[in-house]
Amino acid sequence: MIGLEDRQCLSQEIGVAHAAGARLHQACEVVGIDLRTLQRWKAQEGLTAGLIAGDRRPHAVRPLPSHALSDSERAEIVRVANEPRFAAVPPARIVPMLADDGVYLASESTFSRVLRDEGQAAHRGRAKKPRTVRPPTTHVATAPRQVWCWDMTYLPAAVIGMWFHLYLILDLYSRKIVGWEVHATDDSVHAAHLVRRTALAEGIATMLTKPVLHGDNGATLKATTVLGMLYWLGVKPSYSRPRVSDDNAYAESLFRTAKYRPEFPAKGFADLDAARTWAAEFVRWYNDEHRHSGIRYVTPGQRHCGADQAILAARHELYLKARERNPARWSGTTRDWSPIGAVTLNPERDSVVADHMKADLKQPLAA
Repeated sequence: MIGLEDRQCLSQEIGVAHAAGARLHQACEVVGIDLRTLQRWKAQEGLTAGLIAGDRRPHAVRPLPSHALSDSERAEIVRVANEPRFAAVPPARIVPMLADDGVYLASESTFSRVLRDEGQAAHRGRAKKPRTVRPPTTHVATAPRQVWCWDMTYLPAAVIGMWFHLYLILDLYSRKIVGWEVHATDDSVHAAHLVRRTALAEGIATMLTKPVLHGDNGATLKATTVLGMLYWLGVKPSYSRPRVSDDNAYAESLFRTAKYRPEFPAKGFADLDAARTWAAEFVRWYNDEHRHSGIRYVTPGQRHCGADQAILAARHELYLKARERNPARWSGTTRDWSPIGAVTLNPERDSVVADHMKADLKQPLAA
């Protein structure tokens, strides 16, 4: 629903663009309305015009439906819902219980609506209220060194009950492992040292906009030592929602890839040096040899340095030549080898992603 001032402003801007030679329907698309909407605003006349009176729907007088509940029926619903046997029972159970007694007053939704209007929509019974989960924080990466994901996982030792701790920092855009360490203990000092070493290796000190570091709610990653190091580096921390396992999906997927490699010892690592040797070889393979399915089967190292553009363009040319040689073997277009654009972490909030992409497109024009 568009307010009166916004209507008048949009109409004026569209008129200016149209007078300058722009097509009317394209000007409407730019401001986010349909051409038919603009025509409806201007079609009305006098004091009821859409550009004078605004939207009249909120103030419209609507007749009461003929099948609406009467005051006595609403009072009866409230009385029945407040009976002792229904005091701790939700409407979804009240209606079937009344049906077993041969009584029908209203549907479950009507019961809920009436109780809500009467201020009696409180949670019934001793069970806890449904937990409301805050929406996830959406991060968008359009280039390397903008969003990092990190986590810690356990590496089994040969001795049952002993574990080594693998810390990894993953670049969201390129999927490259930009930092890693293996330690015998889980300590916030190790995490802080890893962040500092990764920041120096990636050269973020010279960057105007520092990366965001997203992790889970583990005590190690939220320790004061780590937060102090992130503040000193200028890196903004971000955390997953409590008790939500898929807010850091890229890091979890990386750990699954690591532990399902053929080189991963099924009986555990003999010592800390063996775990570090395996981790170093895995990081080398993952960054420089692994063709990642999420980035058009180029290696994370190639995407991190920007070489994926030329590689994917060469693949596209190869497929075009193959189709020219044998056009009967191709029913449509060739395989999509276009580079992957922006990468989003927790993209449930589509409006945030759209706004970020618009701002990213406007930045080169402003420069």
